Amino acid sequence: MPDPVQRLAVIGGGVIGLAVARRAAQDGWRVRVHRTPAPGASWVAGGMLAPHSEGWPGEEQLLRLGLASLDLWHGGFLDGLPPEVVTARESLVVAVDRADTADLKTVGEWLAAQGHPVTPTTAARDVEPLLAQGIRHGFRAETELAVDNRAVVDALAAHAERLGVEWAPPVTALSEVTDADAVVIANGIDAPALWPGLPVRPVKGEVLRLRWRHGCLPIPQRVIRARVHGRQVYLVPRRDGVVVGATQYEHGRDTAPTVTGVRELLDDACAVVPALGEYELAECAAGLRPMTADNIPLVGRLDERTLVATGHGRSGFLLAPWTAEAIAAELRVREGVTL
Repeated sequence: MPDPVQRLAVIGGGVIGLAVARRAAQDGWRVRVHRTPAPGASWVAGGMLAPHSEGWPGEEQLLRLGLASLDLWHGGFLDGLPPEVVTARESLVVAVDRADTADLKTVGEWLAAQGHPVTPTTAARDVEPLLAQGIRHGFRAETELAVDNRAVVDALAAHAERLGVEWAPPVTALSEVTDADAVVIANGIDAPALWPGLPVRPVKGEVLRLRWRHGCLPIPQRVIRARVHGRQVYLVPRRDGVVVGATQYEHGRDTAPTVTGVRELLDDACAVVPALGEYELAECAAGLRPMTADNIPLVGRLDERTLVATGHGRSGFLLAPWTAEAIAAELRVREGVTL
C-alpha cells in the first residue's frame, strides 16, 4: 500500500472519477475529488453493461476491454453498493426488418469468431412477450447487466465518502492543484482544457425516461436493444419505468433535446414494444459523451504526476471498474516513491 501521506486529486465526479477515487482510497491513498454540482454525462446515461450487444466488427479491442470490465462488475465492483442498483441481468437484442436481421447475424458471427458467442433466437417473443408482433430474430447476452446510473453515482459517492474521500470544487487548471502527489484527469469532455491536445470530443446523445402508469403492461425485466430500419434503440428497465436511448451526433456542446431526436426515439421504442405508448413521458434529456477517434478510452500516465481517465464514449459505466483498476495499477508503480 502507498504511504498514508500520499495524496491523490481526482478531477471529475462522474462514474469514472468516483470509481477511480474509491479504488485509490481502498489502496490507502488520501483522496480528494474535485467535482461540479452540475449533472454530467453520467447522470443521463442508460447504464447498460453490454459489451456483446454493443459490439461491432473492427472494435475487437473495445470488446476485450468491455468483457474484462464486465467480469469486474460481476466480481466485486458492486461491493459496498446497494443491490437494487442492478436493474436487469440479461440483454435481448432484436431486429425489426431483414436488413436489421442481417446486421445482427454479422455481429453474432463476429462475436463467435472472437470466442464470445451469444445465444441466437428466432422466437424472440417467447423470450420477451412485450415485443411487437413480427419481431422474431435476435440473440441473448445472458451475462450482461444494466444498472441505475444515477443510483450508482450516488452509491459510489457515498461509499467513497465512507472510505475517507473528500470533496472540493472543480478546477480550471492543473496549477490550482498544488497539494497532491498525483492527479487524475477524469472530467470527460473538459479534459482537454486541463491538458491541451487530448483527443476527446463531445458527442451528443438524447435519452428519454418513460414512467410506468397504473393499468399499463409491466416493465420489461431485461434490457431490450433493437435495430429499427438501421437505427439503434435501447430500452433499459428501471424500478419505475424504462430508459430509452440514445441518439448520437456531433453538435458541439448543445445539450437541448430536439424534436426530431425525441420523436425518433419514441417511434423506434414503440415499434419494438408497443405497450410503451401508454407510459408517461417523464423526462427528455441530452448528455455529451467524451469520445475518441477509435472509441478506445484514454487511460494511463501523462507525466510523472498526472494521469488521465477519459474518452469512454458510450461505455463509461461498463468500463468504470477496468479504468479504476488500470489507474490503481499505475499508482502502485509509484509505490513508495515521492511523486
